[in-house]
Amino acid sequence: MANVLGVMGGSGIYDLPQLEDVQRLDVDTPFGRPSGPIVSARHGETRLLFLPRHGAGHRLSPSNIDYRANVAAMKLCGATHLVSLSAVGSMREDIAPGEVVIVDQYLDFTKQRASTFFDDGIVAHVGFGDPVCPLLARELVAAAKRAGATVHDGGTYVCIEGPQFSTRAESRFYRSLGVSVIGMTAMPEAKLAREAELPYATVALVTDYDCWHETAESVSVHNVLAVLRSNADQAQRIVLELSQSLPDATHSPAHRALASALITAPEALGAEVRSRLGFLISPHLSEHS
Repeated sequence: MANVLGVMGGSGIYDLPQLEDVQRLDVDTPFGRPSGPIVSARHGETRLLFLPRHGAGHRLSPSNIDYRANVAAMKLCGATHLVSLSAVGSMREDIAPGEVVIVDQYLDFTKQRASTFFDDGIVAHVGFGDPVCPLLARELVAAAKRAGATVHDGGTYVCIEGPQFSTRAESRFYRSLGVSVIGMTAMPEAKLAREAELPYATVALVTDYDCWHETAESVSVHNVLAVLRSNADQAQRIVLELSQSLPDATHSPAHRALASALITAPEALGAEVRSRLGFLISPHLSEHS
């Protein structure tokens, strides 16, 4: 099966001269329309799908993103791997702004987001102990190094609801949990990617020290955007490097994650459920009949 790399985030990353056969795909899903059109392009032998999760002009707050529609759109467009580009604050002194963390765990402190495809007429419990595909993460670390980034291999991402930044008390609390970075978009994206059987990993782009740091300037939109602009080309290089070294998706823990996760008996599934979730469950229904 040909590799198709889905990239979530990075509104300007697909504007690259190295890309060929660039197209805009208007996609609809059973969960509504994604944040915007998906940009499809080719780099070498790999097709890439780009979706700015905040929409054109960054008009969607983290809480108003339709994560289900976004991940479903990637799956329906043929993605075989899914990578998230995420601006984050550092919760550790040794992880500095401008550096990159390839996350391997998450803490979910979000409060009001739909976090599963399986909440209406069907139940599934996917394994999520290791939420990041280790093979994809390994290739991302190598790609980041080839791209010239200072990269940290592994770390926990705490995802908060936002859109406000943390209080100092909250920041110190999260830091006490031993996390590496803090952000607002990895959840429920990572959960939905596992339900969609897509190998998933996060490139956490560090922009600030959050507000726990006593000497660094407190986090602000101005400072975040300044660091992101200076590191945009680095994110582009990482994606291009990764596109040439994607691992075999069939060896990922995400592969066939639904095979042992579907609980609802096939005879109890209504026609509407089968139609709405056919793009996810059809390969597994005969196995549970």
